[in-house]
Formats: sequence, C-alpha cells, structure tokens
Amino acid sequence: MNLMLIPLVVLAGMGLSLEAGLIGPLGTEVGHLWATLSIFGVGAVLTGLLVLFFSPRNAPSYTDQPGWQLLGGVLGPVYVVVLTIATPVIGIGMTMIAILSGQVAKSVLIDHFGWFGTPHKKVGSERLLALVFIVAALVLIAWG
Repeated sequence: MNLMLIPLVVLAGMGLSLEAGLIGPLGTEVGHLWATLSIFGVGAVLTGLLVLFFSPRNAPSYTDQPGWQLLGGVLGPVYVVVLTIATPVIGIGMTMIAILSGQVAKSVLIDHFGWFGTPHKKVGSERLLALVFIVAALVLIAWG
C-alpha cells in the first residue's frame, strides 16, 4: 500500500466538508438543483481543461468500456443534491459523519466480495470494529 496517498485522501475528504459548507447555503438561496448544476458545471469545465492539457493522447475510448462503469456519473449528482439538502438542516458535521458511515459500510462489502473488479479483502474484526466506531460517532454527533 502506498501510504503517501493517505494524507492526500484525507485532504480530499476535508475538501468535501468545505464543499458541503459552500453548497448548502447556495442551495438554500438558489435552489438545490441549481446549486448542484453549478458545482458540476464548474467541475466539468475544470476537468475538461485538465483532460485537454494533461490527458494521454492514446487513452482508451469510453465506448470500449462496459456501460456499468459509467454509472458513477449518475451517483455524483445524487450525492451532491443530498449534500445540498441535508447540510443546512443537520449541519456539516452530522452530514459528513453520516456520509462516512455509508461509505465505509458499503466499501467494506465491496472489498469483502470483490465487486466491480476490485481485489478481495476479507472483512476481519478490525474492519468491523472500525465500522462500529464510525456508527458510534454518528450516534454521538446526532445525540450531541
């Protein structure tokens, strides 16, 4: 495992909290769907520029990929709409720990069964205990 990626992923997670803090109030002001469109519109332009200038020229075509791999594009807007609706109501901390709970629970299942072509990683007691602690954090933040 490349441990150098962990701080980068932690910083990306912090970026999601920042995004929630920005998009929640924006959604309240302009509407949840317009706020979601603005996030994806700006992101699409920036990503398009990155692809234009930094993408390898011999990258495989989308049409060569299985259709199910492109379904992630459907999940992103659903996530952002939920983030936009929930954040102003339950707060950033509660929203993020609830998202984290769902992410870790589903990730453990995906790893365990090797879904989507990922390598199998058996669910051991350590992973289950980590999930229990995250759910406990969710309960404590909801209670507090």
